Formats: sequence, structure tokens, C-alpha cells
Amino acid sequence: MGLCLFLLSFLFHSLYAHNDFFTSIGQMTDLLYTEKDLVTSLKEYIRQEENRLEQVKEWADKLDSLTSTATQDPEGFLGHPVNAFKLVKRLNSEWGDLENLVLKDTTNGFISNLTMQRQFFPTEEDQTGAAKALLRLQDTYQLSANTISNGDLPGVVHKSRMTVADCFELGKIAYSEADYYHTELWMAQALTQLDEGEESTIEKVTVMDYLNYAIYQQGELERALELTKRMLKLDPNHQRANGNLKYFEFQLEKQRKAEAEKKEQEDKKREKKVLDKRDAQRKRSKDPLPERKKYEMLCRGEGVKLTPRRQSRLFCRYFDNNRNPWLLLAPVKQEDEWDRPRIVRYHDIISDSEIKTVKELAKPRLRRATISNPITGVLETAPYRISKSAWLYEYEHSTIEKINQRIEDVTGLEMDTAEELQVANYGVGGQYEPHFDFGRKDEPDAFKELGTGNRIATWLFYMSDVSAGGATVFPDVGAAVWPKKGTAVFWYNLFASGEGDYSTRHAACPVLVGNKWVSNKWIHERGQEFRRPCAMSEME
Repeated sequence: MGLCLFLLSFLFHSLYAHNDFFTSIGQMTDLLYTEKDLVTSLKEYIRQEENRLEQVKEWADKLDSLTSTATQDPEGFLGHPVNAFKLVKRLNSEWGDLENLVLKDTTNGFISNLTMQRQFFPTEEDQTGAAKALLRLQDTYQLSANTISNGDLPGVVHKSRMTVADCFELGKIAYSEADYYHTELWMAQALTQLDEGEESTIEKVTVMDYLNYAIYQQGELERALELTKRMLKLDPNHQRANGNLKYFEFQLEKQRKAEAEKKEQEDKKREKKVLDKRDAQRKRSKDPLPERKKYEMLCRGEGVKLTPRRQSRLFCRYFDNNRNPWLLLAPVKQEDEWDRPRIVRYHDIISDSEIKTVKELAKPRLRRATISNPITGVLETAPYRISKSAWLYEYEHSTIEKINQRIEDVTGLEMDTAEELQVANYGVGGQYEPHFDFGRKDEPDAFKELGTGNRIATWLFYMSDVSAGGATVFPDVGAAVWPKKGTAVFWYNLFASGEGDYSTRHAACPVLVGNKWVSNKWIHERGQEFRRPCAMSEME
């Protein structure tokens, strides 16, 4: 458009300088060439506009097809973490690029609509959060970058592949966090896809530059040197690669000399060293696995500590809670999930229609989930709890009142002093890292504001099935409980003596594929004096 206006202004300037062309055919021939140039530039302008509109059309067709599929099953579609990440990335970055592409057309209502809608789009923080969630899933479930990029996740319905740009974006976010391990994984994946012939606006040298630095930061000088040489074959004038070549060669030679000297010293020490087996045995921990590793193993279904003998003691039964009048004719289905601590599951304890009502009430008020500060007792957000939650009160709807009454009938515990029903929905890679539900002795003010004592028990409804991941695990005892829609699990956080049961430390595993909805009821001590009397023995 700018080129066309320039040539038009040039023509008008020429006409002004020679305003009596008609008096000379020779001079008028110049106008033919001027007009020919204008037509050429006009056709170039049309070609550029057509290309621009073709890009917009391709984008619109692609998004039209994608959104048509996605809106048929929104929760199922976003249950795939790659789909969720790419949605956030599109709205935060790519729609802005499209806006810039057609921004000149200010008369178009689309632009004003897009500009207005963009204030509600995901932010950089959202995009970074979604990227970190993918990295967290990769670690917890031991997935390769190639597996995630290809979308080959268990239970996937709406398969989605990642582009070079997507992989590059993940690598850049890891790089900005100085997370060179994941930077390497995702830059290497982007490079692999480029090597396999995937078209992208991102150049190989750019990807290799990030990859090279990540490898170097992890101390792999030989690989960094080899990659630098490969970069220089692609771009012999790459300034940073040329500087790195000499630096890496110098550092590698220095490292080799240092390793040779260290090996010589270690060989001398090894000759004099006598292994003291008793000291070695004392240093061995009874359970050497750190909690994080145990937690992730349980999330993958590994390391569950339930022997056949213990398994044989677990039963299913119809339960009426000592002939509770409301349960006599319709006892609930109770299943033992674990023995110590005792965890029980109730089947068909909440109906689909009740779940629908609870979700409809909760959705408009879902906010980032909070945790109780162990020092102040004040609720605050935390990076280790990735979900949104809402609190529902029984006076708001009869369904909530019925649910509360059902929990009271089944547990035999007083609900008047319990916390309101909390509904939680987990996002991309949603999780809640290992924690206690009850307040410990070093947290005297944990629930002081409530004035109802400590959390004596936890009731947890599962309101959706989860295709992969999302288990509730107890790392200290090696227990794992998997979500099943329409069921609920229940356990006591305190012994009958009022002492905390530290074996109830639990976590919500990251959701790998699917959409996890739960609701929970935290039941407090006050009002349970005659319903669950104190025991004589501390641990009874």
C-alpha cells in the first residue's frame, strides 16, 4: 500500500511539473511508462494483499476446523495437556500476530472485536504456567519430548502434535528459568523435527544456539564443541559460534588435564583405603527414597506397598453405619482401599445429576485454589497447588444440603462445624503436592479463625473419571487411590486421642490426560465429642 501511494505521489508531482503534456507527443510517451510502472506496482500491491488474505484465510480455515472439533467435547479436548498449552499459546501470542497482520484495515469490525476480546485472553504468565505444566508432566510420568510432541499419551481422544515453534517455545521458557535440562530436551526435539523436514520460520542455527548453551551449562563440553562445529557449517560467520569454538576447545583441554590429575590422586587413595562395612551400613537410610521420588512413582502406579497378605484383609460390604435410619433400606457400597491408615471408598455415592448441579454452581466462581498458611492460618495461593476451587453453601441449593446430610449419615460425624463443600477443578498438569490436611503441633493457629478445632477427617468426592494420572497418593505408606466418577473416599486425619496421624500425608498427582473434578468436605473436631469419643490409648 505504501509503495502504491509513493508512486501516485511521484506521478502527481511529475504532472505538476509538466502540466501541458498535450502539447508534445514525445513528452506524453513518458506518461505511458509512468502508467505502466503504476500498474506493475498496483499488481504487486494486489499480490501482497492476496497473499496476506490467503494467510488470514488459511489461519481462519485451520482454526474453524479445530474449534468445531474442540467445542463438541470441550473438557475432553482440553484434557490433552498439549491442546491446552497450544490454546493458551495461540490466544496469548498468535492472535496478536494476526491482529498486526490485518491492523491496517481499521474499518473492519473484526479488528475492533479482536482488540476488545484480547483484554480477556491468556497472558504471558498463563503461557509460562501451561509450559511448566507440560514439563512437570514430562518429569512425573517419565515421558520423552518426542512422545509429548507426537501426542502419544495414554487415553488420548483428541490427539495433537506439537510444531517446531511449540517445542522451541517450551525450550525458551525453560531457558528463561535457567532450567537447562528441559531446555536441552525441547531444543533437541525442535532440532530433530527440523532435521526431519518440518517447515518452520525458526532457523536451525537459532535452535542450535540455545541447545548449545544448555549443553554447555550442564558441563558437557565435548557435545557443546561438536554442536558448535555443526553450527559453523550452517553459518560460518556466526559470531557467537566462532567465539565458542576457541573457548570450548580451551576449556576441554583444561578439563582433560584436571581429570587426569584427579584420577591419579584417586588411584593412590584407593590403594590405602580400607572399607569399613559397619560405617557404610550405618549411613544407609532405612528408606533412602526421597519423598518427591516416592510421590512420582506412586503417580505412575509404581511402588504401591500392599502385600497379598494385607490385600486379603480388605473387603467390600453394604454399610448402614450401625443401622442409621436413612441407610437401613438403602445401605451404601463401602470398599476398603487401604488398611493403615484406613481409607474407605463409597461407590455410587453421588449421582450424575448431582455432579452436574455442583459443577454448574461452582464454575462461575472458580478461583485459584488456596492453602492455609501454617504460621498465620491465612488462606493464600501456592505454586504447589495447581487448581481452581469454589466454596458451596447448603443454603444456596437443596442438592448441597442433601450431599452434606449424606456425608453425615455415612460418617456419623457432625456437619454443622465442618467447612463448606469445596469444589476443585485441576488445570493443565493440575496437582497438589504432598501435604497434611490437619494442623500440626507447630501450627497452633492453623484453624484458629474457624473456632472448630482441628480437621478430624477428610471426605473426597470424585466427580469425573480421569483418562491418565490424577491419583490421590500417600507417599509415607505407599498407597494410591485412583479417581472414579460417582465415588468418594474417606479417612481420619486424627487418632481418637486427637493426635495427628502423620501417615495421612497425601498428594494429588498431576493430571496427565483428562479433566479432574473433585469436591471435598473437611470435618472438624468440635461437635464430635459424643460421635467419636476420645480413646484411652494415644494411638487407638
